[in-house]
Amino acid sequence: MNVIEKRLSSVRAATLELDRFRLRCFIDSLAGTDELERRDAPVDLADVAKVLDGNPRAVHFLAAGPERQELVGNVMSSRSRIARAFGVATERLTAEIGRRLANAPQIVEIGRTEAPVQEVVLTGAAADLTMLPVHLQHGLDGAPYISASIDYALDSRTGWTNVGIRRLMLRGCRETGVDLVSPSDLRALYEASAAAGKPLPVSFVVGAHPADHVAAVMRMPVDELGIVASLRDGPLAVVKCVTNDIRVPADAEMVLEGYFDVRGHVEAEGPYGEFLGYYGAVKRNPVFHLTAITRRRDALFQTATIGGRAMSRTDTAVLTAVRTEVVIWKALEIAVREPVAVYATASSGGNFNVRVALRQRVPGEARNAIAACMSALVNVKNVFVVDPDIDVTSDEQMDWAMATRFQPDRDLIVLSGMRTLPLDPSVTSGRVGAKAGFDLTWPFGTANRLETRVPEPPRFAGARFTSIEAALRHGPKYFEELMAALGSRDGREIVRELEALRTRVALNRDEEGRYVITPAVRDKAR
Repeated sequence: MNVIEKRLSSVRAATLELDRFRLRCFIDSLAGTDELERRDAPVDLADVAKVLDGNPRAVHFLAAGPERQELVGNVMSSRSRIARAFGVATERLTAEIGRRLANAPQIVEIGRTEAPVQEVVLTGAAADLTMLPVHLQHGLDGAPYISASIDYALDSRTGWTNVGIRRLMLRGCRETGVDLVSPSDLRALYEASAAAGKPLPVSFVVGAHPADHVAAVMRMPVDELGIVASLRDGPLAVVKCVTNDIRVPADAEMVLEGYFDVRGHVEAEGPYGEFLGYYGAVKRNPVFHLTAITRRRDALFQTATIGGRAMSRTDTAVLTAVRTEVVIWKALEIAVREPVAVYATASSGGNFNVRVALRQRVPGEARNAIAACMSALVNVKNVFVVDPDIDVTSDEQMDWAMATRFQPDRDLIVLSGMRTLPLDPSVTSGRVGAKAGFDLTWPFGTANRLETRVPEPPRFAGARFTSIEAALRHGPKYFEELMAALGSRDGREIVRELEALRTRVALNRDEEGRYVITPAVRDKAR
């Protein structure tokens, strides 16, 4: 993936499907399903947040704000919608993303006249952020936020494009705050540029296909424009921005072009409802200056949900969970022999609580898996490892495994002094914290005991015999097998036959509860 194929042929460009990965087309594909709620009636921007909060569906507002603009939210707040965007069943999503990440990316640069995202170009006073349907998301937020923006910036050393997701707090018609406090590639690029006395050009895509959002949360040491192309599983058409040299997806709904000024982390940004469900405090951050807005003529503005009590139904937590599972799966493929499933709970922000199912081939693999998860992502805090018979997506089964397969003095692993996420409100001092591993697997080599087998309704499968005695002379049998042996659909007559049989032979039970005729009596009967 380090080598990106760039094809500049206008003939090839003419064959590109520039609506295939358009956000509006994806939203239209949800029409008539339980995944989408359409609101035709006018809605004030002040009411948008409460409509989206905890809503399991994507919501398409057809008349938002006094300008009656189109606005969509909660697009990625459901794993099933993200899987739908990738064309697979939900349980196949992680594997499909892994498959696509292995694709060699193809990037095709097209001209401005061919790029839908530059059908309308606004510069100067016409480029006004306050004319967009940007709404206040949480009661204590510092201002309305653009929350679904994907940032594109160039690394001057490598020529690579860095891609991520950043929020933008409105400060005026052509200024926003931006969160660059957390360690990130974009922060490193900005600080190097500011130290050299140069503003950092950056462009924000607003209104993108879910695959592009998944690409934006991946962190890989490559030209990340290639990740966008790979996850689309086909050629990515890009266009050079109007006021900077950054190339962005040509099929986006809207692009906000501009730069971060050189003053550094100087302006107040926040508070803001963060992805762990609590507010982040006021921070000092750089300022983004808008130089142009380019968009489709019928651009669909996008907002993303983040924080609050319904975290498992927010865009940020679900996207983060998908990214976590991909990264953890890759780590487990190296650390253990046979990982079976990985699940990061969106209710924990998408990466704090991770569940792993694996088939242990040698002692200690469950603990190796715990160590691998903790090391693979700094934000992973609690790791739960189970046997393959446990469904890691089921809270019920995970609770059962914790209750019945876990001994705290034997199976709890705690590591202290670990690098952690500063946003974790349970960390009260410093930048380090603790991580816990929960080994919920049966101790190696003990999983075949009767006491570890899970009861299920009888299946009545097995060979047929002419009598109960003939069945037992064939070998030990559970009561279910005896019913199957005679084709019984009742079972009570089997009890009567066993009672009669005891008068003729020594009928016993083995350690697993199977009925058996002892060998000595069997020989005597012959």
